[in-house]
Amino acid sequence: MIGNKVFITGATGYIGGSIAVKLMDLGYQVTGLVRSMDGAKKLKEIGIIPHHGDLYDYEPLMSAVKQADIVINAADAENSYAVATILTALEGTGKTFVHISGSSIVSDKAAGEYSPQVYHEETIDPSPEKIAWFSLNQMIVKAANRSIRTIVICPTLIYGEGRGIKRDSNQVPGMIRVALERGAAHHVGKGKNVWSTVHIDDLVDLFPLALENAPSGSLFFAGNGEVSFKKIAEKINETFELGTQTKSMTIDDAIGEWGAEGGHYAFSSNSRISAEKARIMLGWKPKGKPVLEDIANGYYKRIIE
Repeated sequence: MIGNKVFITGATGYIGGSIAVKLMDLGYQVTGLVRSMDGAKKLKEIGIIPHHGDLYDYEPLMSAVKQADIVINAADAENSYAVATILTALEGTGKTFVHISGSSIVSDKAAGEYSPQVYHEETIDPSPEKIAWFSLNQMIVKAANRSIRTIVICPTLIYGEGRGIKRDSNQVPGMIRVALERGAAHHVGKGKNVWSTVHIDDLVDLFPLALENAPSGSLFFAGNGEVSFKKIAEKINETFELGTQTKSMTIDDAIGEWGAEGGHYAFSSNSRISAEKARIMLGWKPKGKPVLEDIANGYYKRIIE
């Protein structure tokens, strides 16, 4: 084990909290950045040591990073201020920094249409709206030259019950809530757009493998299977007994529901990747049930309770 003290931002969130619990189960001591007293109380209840501060609070963030053996940024994939602070604190130490990005970096503005494009780590070609995010990832990878062991992990559409405080992801629960509010599941345009997917349990299993085996300055996609949003909508209708007909929504309707980023990218784009690199280099063996089966198995019905 490369030291056992982990500092993680986003520990109260879906991804960060799930990773934190996994690492604690493996014997790591985990500290989480938290803004509120209520959040600190909830972290303590599940065994995470709270560290009060914000991503923009320079000194608290610097202090926590310097005390850790491993730093994981799971709070905001596009926050260049937090990343710059973390890299400054780690420079010259040889310590490990894992940044959680996302496959949305290769998503397109497809408005519900299908694309055959599949990306590998070496073929990333971001849209104009994603260039700043892509540059941030590149900066992290290149920070390996500053005596920091840097790793970037880009999950795809994540689903399944979270292990930490926050139990729900964004995309599938977002579609379920709209379906329940409107009486039928909706997709943007034809809903033919496809995303690669990954179960939350498979994603968190990737992290200890990356901590032990990933080369410095590496980037990995994390996905296992893929699905169209039309298929997700159909399964939501079936699971929640909303009839057989899905409904189409316009981009403007989607923006009104989920914001510009969500409307254009999270719900109407294609984001298709290959994760062979993680399988080959890290020995990752995802085995979670497919997303449509996960929707149907009953967990997501908790949303309406």
